[in-house]
This record gives sequence, C-alpha cells and structure tokens, in this order.
Amino acid sequence: MRYRTERIVICLLVLFLSFNARAQTTSYTQLCNELQFSRAINDKWAAETFLGGAFSNTPTNPKILSTNIQRYIFLWGHYFLSPRWKLSASYAYYNNKDVPDIGQYYSPEHRLTLQGTYYFHKTGYTLMTRMRGEFRYMMNAEGEFDDNYRYRQMLKFVKPLNSQVMRQGVVYFLTTEELLFKPEAKTKGVNFFDRNRFEIGGGYLITDNLQVELAYLNEFMPRDNGNEVYNAMELTLTLSNLLPNLKKHIFPKKEEEKLSD
Repeated sequence: MRYRTERIVICLLVLFLSFNARAQTTSYTQLCNELQFSRAINDKWAAETFLGGAFSNTPTNPKILSTNIQRYIFLWGHYFLSPRWKLSASYAYYNNKDVPDIGQYYSPEHRLTLQGTYYFHKTGYTLMTRMRGEFRYMMNAEGEFDDNYRYRQMLKFVKPLNSQVMRQGVVYFLTTEELLFKPEAKTKGVNFFDRNRFEIGGGYLITDNLQVELAYLNEFMPRDNGNEVYNAMELTLTLSNLLPNLKKHIFPKKEEEKLSD
C-alpha cells in the first residue's frame, strides 16, 4: 500500500511539472469580494443570491485595484434531499471585462448550473464534496456567443476552532481543492483539463445569521501558449434570513403577537 501511494504521488508530481515545463508561466494578482444572501424557505428548500466582483492587474496595468475585470450575480435554489445530499440549480450573469483568462476582451456570460453536494458529517469538522456541471453561453473575441460546458469537482474541509459546532462567536478554518474540466471547449485553453483551484483561509460567525470569510486562492491553468497562475485574496460576507430578521426588528410587537397566538 505504501509503495502504491508513493507511485501515485510521483505520477502527480511528474504531471504537474510537465505542465510548467511546456510553456512560460504568467502570474496575476487579484482581489475578489462577494456578498451572499441566504434564506431558508422551509425544511427542504433554501434560496441564495450572490453579488460579486474581482479586481486584477493586467498586462497593460500592474496595479491590482485599478482594473475591475468582472462583476456577477448568482441566483440559487437548493433542495435538501437528505441530511447528506443537497441538490442545487442556479442562473448567473457575468459581466466580464478585461479578464486575462479569456484574452483581455469584453465577454458577457450567461451561466446555468446543476450541482450535487454530499456531506460527510463528523464530530468537530465537516467534509463535503461538490459535483457541478456548468452550461455557459458567452461572447467570444468576434462578438458572437458560443455554447460551452464545464465540469467541476471540489472537496472542502471546514473545522471550528473554538467549538465543536458552527454557531455565533465561532472562528473556523477552511480549505478547498477543486479540479475543473472543459471538454471540447471553444474558449482559449486545453481541451480537457482546464484548471486547478486551491483555497485556504478562515471565517468568523459574528452572529448565527452573519459571517465573514477571508481566504487565499491559488488558481493554476495549464495553457498551450503559456501557463497562467492567479493569486487572489477573497473576502466573503454572508447574511442569512435578512428580510425576516429586519421585520422582527422593525415590527417587534407584531412578531410577539404572532408568537402569543
């Protein structure tokens, strides 16, 4: 078993090093921010809205905050099939502008996503794997829209540091590893393996309905004419059940009357 593991590790290292040996690597530094709104509809259904954007240096401008390369909005619907399985679907619109990955040109994108998430619930930490298929309708360099498909496989580990469960006042550690595949894609890149995304960071639950995360993301993209590496800082703010909580604060008497009835 030991020798088999060593052979697998050696093969992965050779594969990774071969990507770097094929072409020169270009690095970019980015700052990403995202605002998430989540709402539990009932015991089985939940909805989310993501608003985000990214800043980056570009070949023509070395300053990170001077170029806003992307803005987007996600609308998610989640169905909790069982305590371990969550099925999700979403629609997203990306306003891509001056993005290095697609060749530094304006490329709006409509994206439909189907996703399944499986949770390994353990005492003291949570491990989950996510399977995601993306159907992308995006503008190319000639101003025409192309259909693209991409598959993503992610493994995520979350561990509370000052408690056994996630609750108000808890600081937690998180890390993710994700592989992206783009079979027969028409956009710039290779035919099958698109990129590797590694993320590490932490978060803090300010309240049960408000949390903040700060993480570092390393994204490696092997390309025929030059590999690309993205080093990004990610700031995420999540608000849960915002409208019901505001209603309770604005109309506290009405909520107390409902409870008494």
